[in-house]
Amino acid sequence: MSMKSSIKIGGATGFWGETDLAMAQFLSEGDLDYIVFDYLAEITMSILARARSNDETLGYATDFVTAMVQPNLQAIADSGVKLISNAGGVNPQACAQAITKCIDEAGLNLKVAVIVGDDLLPRVTELSAGGAREMFSHEAMPAPDKIASANAYIGAFPVAEALLNGADIVITGRCVDSAVTLGACIHAFGWTPDELDRLAAGSLVGHLIECGPQVTGGNYTDWEAVAESLVEVGYPIAKVSMDGEAVITKPANTGGTVSRGTVGEQLLYEIDDPMHYALPDVICDFSCVELQQIGQDQVQVSGAKGRGVPTDYKVSMTWADGWRAGTILWYLGRKAAEKARFFAEEVRKRAEQKLTARGISGFDDVTVEIVGDESHWGEVAQYTRSREVAVKIACRHQDKRAVALLLREVSGAALGAPPGLAFFAGTRAKPSPVIRLFSIKVPKTSVALSLIDDRGTSKLPQIPEPSTLFTPAEPTDIPSVGLQADDTLTTVPLERLAWGRSGDKGDKANIGIMARNEAYLPWIAQVLTSDYVATRFAHFMTSPSINRYYLPGLPGLNFVLHNALGGGGVASLRNDPQAKSFAQILLDTPIAIPENILES
Repeated sequence: MSMKSSIKIGGATGFWGETDLAMAQFLSEGDLDYIVFDYLAEITMSILARARSNDETLGYATDFVTAMVQPNLQAIADSGVKLISNAGGVNPQACAQAITKCIDEAGLNLKVAVIVGDDLLPRVTELSAGGAREMFSHEAMPAPDKIASANAYIGAFPVAEALLNGADIVITGRCVDSAVTLGACIHAFGWTPDELDRLAAGSLVGHLIECGPQVTGGNYTDWEAVAESLVEVGYPIAKVSMDGEAVITKPANTGGTVSRGTVGEQLLYEIDDPMHYALPDVICDFSCVELQQIGQDQVQVSGAKGRGVPTDYKVSMTWADGWRAGTILWYLGRKAAEKARFFAEEVRKRAEQKLTARGISGFDDVTVEIVGDESHWGEVAQYTRSREVAVKIACRHQDKRAVALLLREVSGAALGAPPGLAFFAGTRAKPSPVIRLFSIKVPKTSVALSLIDDRGTSKLPQIPEPSTLFTPAEPTDIPSVGLQADDTLTTVPLERLAWGRSGDKGDKANIGIMARNEAYLPWIAQVLTSDYVATRFAHFMTSPSINRYYLPGLPGLNFVLHNALGGGGVASLRNDPQAKSFAQILLDTPIAIPENILES
């Protein structure tokens, strides 16, 4: 097979339920080699596991079939573009069968391949007996009968093998988000397991486009600059060269923008240590990645390094831990926030008294959040008393009846509450299962992957390990501020000096900050210490622990906040269980900086 010198990859989705704008854009563009789809957040896995438990033909991202593939089958066949998707979720064979049925009904000749073996649910008893421990907290495994799903995060080489066998559409289970892109690069360029820098570069490209328009203006700090065009936001296209360098762009005549800011924000999104970002195929070092604006809506990305290869797969399990529910009401008028808190406390006390009377234990957790009361912004907030707030009341309990009882008291207490209560009339909220995440590591050699395509079922070989398993990066010191005698300091919000984006990994939050100008970084870093960020978010964190990392290439900082999300995902009772707002809170931080640096 002759190797291409470059390829074009479109990133069509970042989660299950995303709009279907991308396919029309990419097929109109007409010259893409691959379109990749990422559907599988941890929350999504728990939802899919529940769907499969109710119907054995489900458990995959149905939107991929009905919205992305089926309506576009003829155009996909005519263009020759290859589709790669982890839409298989916890039931990739059912997803592949649904697509094959659509192809047959359309009378087309497209080959579908499915990669299986990541599902370790049949082995949970064995893993529990073997003493498996949670990879972050080191807790013991939940009881096997409570585990709903258990999937290894597999890498890119099986995807490349499926493409080599002639697949037009590749379906995986819990393939890592970025690996669907890396698999295309491995196939197109013939990259081998020991070309670590190239594997890291391909992984970076996958990381940048895996969340669709988040790299083309969506969730952008400077959203006002692109607001008028976001209705038709363009989905990302990566032009990747054989050496791994890439240009991020978007289809012609689409909205949004591609800039150093949009790409930098996405680079920082939901990573941990940027010098040790572990993926199945390579341990990446993104700390010295550089971004260069080379044209309108074109940003060149270079500088990723590969430091080694993990010997284990990460395995994420979802397990049932009781029930939860929440509901939102509004309070208006004088002392709206105070009235809302009083009402929530009244509801909680009534519910707990009834639980006691029935011999039922108290709630595992009750969370009350007042939206419109700005006290959660911390000491820097200029507090303004609001005359209209929303109050969210949520609880968690092992007994479904207890959760239902609190919901009844929310509405039942309305006539004996402070004045100004309002709510949207309709169906009362219902209890839903609490699904928690539990992650372990298992040796790669213990996970057998197989490829199912028109040739039948074949076992995929184990990927050989490179001679060097890990070479640590040398950390770079953050430059110190240089204050001259005649400098005049001025104080501005961090947002004037930096872009920011935040996200989650289980119960951990990350906040990435990228300086708009290299000269700003020392002044930003002087204020944004780990201690400062810990203080700013102390009310969110059960046991404050923060890591700060420096990325000299951008330049930027990444903060990882541990135990910050109330359990994270669907286990959390928070308004923001995925830390999407954390960067917005931090960008309000006042930063003192010399006027001459700011003006330059």
